[in-house]
This record gives sequence, C-alpha cells and structure tokens, in this order.
Amino acid sequence: MKILRYLTRDVLTHMLAVSFVLLVVIFSGRFVKYLAEAAVGDLAADILLPVMFFRLPGFLELIVPLGLFIGILMSYGRLYVESEMVVLSACGVSPARLAAYTMVPALVVAVVVGLLSLLITPLGAARSAELLQDPSSSQGLQTLAAGRFQTRRGSGVVSYARDIDPETGAMQSVFLSQGGGRDSDDPRMVLTVAQEGEVRMDPDTGARYLELRKGYRYEGVPGDLDYRVTRFERFGELIPEPEGGIRTAAPVDGRPTAALLASDAPQDIAALHWRLSLPVMVPIVALIALCMSRTDHRRGRYIKMAPAFLLYLAYLLLLANARSAVEDGEMAMLGGFWGVHALFLLLGLALLFGPDLLARLRYWRLRRARA
Repeated sequence: MKILRYLTRDVLTHMLAVSFVLLVVIFSGRFVKYLAEAAVGDLAADILLPVMFFRLPGFLELIVPLGLFIGILMSYGRLYVESEMVVLSACGVSPARLAAYTMVPALVVAVVVGLLSLLITPLGAARSAELLQDPSSSQGLQTLAAGRFQTRRGSGVVSYARDIDPETGAMQSVFLSQGGGRDSDDPRMVLTVAQEGEVRMDPDTGARYLELRKGYRYEGVPGDLDYRVTRFERFGELIPEPEGGIRTAAPVDGRPTAALLASDAPQDIAALHWRLSLPVMVPIVALIALCMSRTDHRRGRYIKMAPAFLLYLAYLLLLANARSAVEDGEMAMLGGFWGVHALFLLLGLALLFGPDLLARLRYWRLRRARA
C-alpha cells in the first residue's frame, strides 16, 4: 500500500501541474481569439467570459488525459533515472504489478473524464449556445450601435439602424449597402431599406439570419438608369460566421447523453461514442505511458517524450477521423472507435510484456543451443 500511495501521489501531482499549464495555454489562446471577435463586433463583449466558462469542461475533457499521459512519463521517468524502479523491481514489483498500481490513478481520472464528457460538457455547451442565440448578443451583421453607420469586416457591407431595442435586439429603420466599391470587380450596388429588422437563429443548424420586414431592395450600377426595385414584406439574409469562431461548435455537442442514446442519427451516434471513448482512452494511454517511460540515468527522463507525444497524438487523431467517418456513414462502429481502442490496447500490452517475452525466448534458444 505504501508503494501504491507513493506512486499515485507522484503521478497525480505531475498530472495536475501539467494539466494546469496546458489549460492556461489553451484557455488563454482561445480567449484571445474570441476577444478579437468581440473587438470587431462579431460577439457581444459582456457574454465572452460566461461563454468561455461554460466551455471550460470541454477543454478539460481533452486536457486531463493528456496531463495524465505526460505526468506518468515525467513521474516514472524520474524513478527510472534515480534508480528507484530498479529497487522496486528487486523488491518483487513486476511490470504487471506496476501496471496494476498505475491503473488506480488512471481509473480515478477516467471517472472524472467520464463525468465531464457525458454530463458536464453537454450542459456547458447547451448553456453556451443559449447565450450565443440570445438576440442581445448577436445583433445584426455585427454588434450595431444605434444611429451609426458601420462597416462589416472584410465584406464592405455598410449597415445602419436608427434604434435598437437593448432587450430583444429588434432594429428600426434599417439601411444596408453592399457592393459597388472601388476595389470590387462587380460595379453593381445593392441597397436595402426596411422599417424593422432582427436577427433570428436556425435551431437546427445554428446559422444566424438577418430578417428585414416592410422594405425595398434596389440593385443596379451607380450612374446607370437600369435599376431593379423589389418591394418585400419579409426578407432574410444569411449572416456569415467567421471561420473558427466561437459559434462554430456543432449543435450535437449541447445535446444530453440520454438524447443521444435514443437517437438513430449518424451524427448523434458518433457523438455518443466519442463521449464514451474519452474515459476509455485514459487507462490505455496510461498503460502506454508506463511502457514509454522506461529509461536510465544516461538517457535521461525526457528521451522518449517526443515519440510518446506523437503516439498520443496519433491515437487522438485516429479517434477524430473515426468520428468523421461514422458521421458520414463510411465506417462501422466496431471498426471505427473501438477498433482504434483495441489497436492501442494491444500496442500497450505488447510494450508491457514484449520485452520479457523476448528475453525468455532468447533464454530458451540459448539453452537449446548449449544442449
């Protein structure tokens, strides 16, 4: 029990330190990226921190397994370099028993990751989507200011609204101008005026539309007499989202796990097995990290860090590709997610027991040769 407590404490300490550093790096990078969206008006600044908070469990469910993986590499690497593993081996701690000791913190982390992926992350994604769908946080082509002409970034669209309701986001006396710029290849200009307007969200796709009511649309080349005038009672225009923005999360990420269990849609099935794969992945990567941490004082504790990280990255990328293939109907579930898990589990077992089996095989060959 003392050995188990010692190894568990050392592994979890390294895991928490690594996970904290990774969380700070990833969270700050995403925050700066989303802050840029708020700075140009693609996102209301007052909901930025709440949305990031609700998406924090989604970061943790991916960071914590990686933190455990690196923590085992660093912790056991130190034990090998300082010859503590040699002492444990001399005291009768076999590779199988060491793997059993390692599974104790790995299973604890797997339970935490399972709670995150199956329960907490979907709740956070749903709350985040509710905030982003709030009309007050997604007004118009960008976050409009009443009584001011504003230009949408990178498109040349000029927008204006005389009044904006701060609670509902409904706009009065809306004006839009598009095209006809000096740098544009198409000299045609489109002017749209409407009495009312508001932003609506498609609940299925999450796309935003600017809906204008009771207005006119003018299309033509400035200076020519050939104009097309269209009167409309209701007119809708898709608002393009910036690629990689905060609104790019799939709607299925916010659905409860129970709803995914009752669904037959390929996207729901793939999302369900992805959530199940994250906790299953934890003990497998812990086993691989245990085997990859073998070193000595000459090579140092970081000698296998790069190949181990590449192996972990390959595992995660194969799972992501399996999810995409299952969503598209190109791969069966058994050969997708669980085939990847089986492959890396066999790899971990081969790394764990392979050296002993090879040593015994060489020993029997040597005995036969002498006989």
